[in-house]
Amino acid sequence: MKITVLTLFPEMFTPLFNSIIGRAVEAGKIEINIVNIRDYAENKHGKCDDYPFGGGAGMVMMPQPIGSAIEAVDPNRTARRIYLSPKGETFKQSKVYELLDCGHIVLLCGHYEGVDQRVIDLYIDEEISIGDYVLTGGELPAMVVCDCVARYVEGVISDGSLVDESFADGGLEYPQYTRPAEYNGLKVPNVLLSGDHKKIDDWRRKESERLTLERRPDLRKK
Repeated sequence: MKITVLTLFPEMFTPLFNSIIGRAVEAGKIEINIVNIRDYAENKHGKCDDYPFGGGAGMVMMPQPIGSAIEAVDPNRTARRIYLSPKGETFKQSKVYELLDCGHIVLLCGHYEGVDQRVIDLYIDEEISIGDYVLTGGELPAMVVCDCVARYVEGVISDGSLVDESFADGGLEYPQYTRPAEYNGLKVPNVLLSGDHKKIDDWRRKESERLTLERRPDLRKK
């Protein structure tokens, strides 16, 4: 799996190369490339933004540096090209599985007031939003997409850890406990200490359903 990120601020992605994802990159299980859009600007100052036509607040990212960057990282148009935008489709677990089949995805991070619409019309396959709110740029959403997709690449995380987690079966995960058996007066449910795997499975299934209906009933209306 290959992920290419186009951004004006590559230094923001340093945390992505730590912990589980960082080890997966080092082991060659996944390839993540962070590309500085400024490197493709044709003006001598590396300028990548300008005032919007029609007036208005803020600046808009210019089409030339972005277009040149995309053509350089995906010359044969074989990757899935995604623009991280509040106007995009809401990112869900089903989209993670879809992107896994792409082999190579290119993530474009907007900034300021966004990117010139012609970039989207000419180069982008889809727009993705991580929620109904606005951030200063697409870097954090890109990291979310990278993390979500990377953890499902074979060998990054053990298969067993991916089975019972939230959204794996359309619901929320059951509560988890570890040692000690009692902490500040709160005890681990007795069933989890019983050693009876059937009862434990039943308890987990019921707790998952209870939490889903309590916190995300919309997941059960689909």
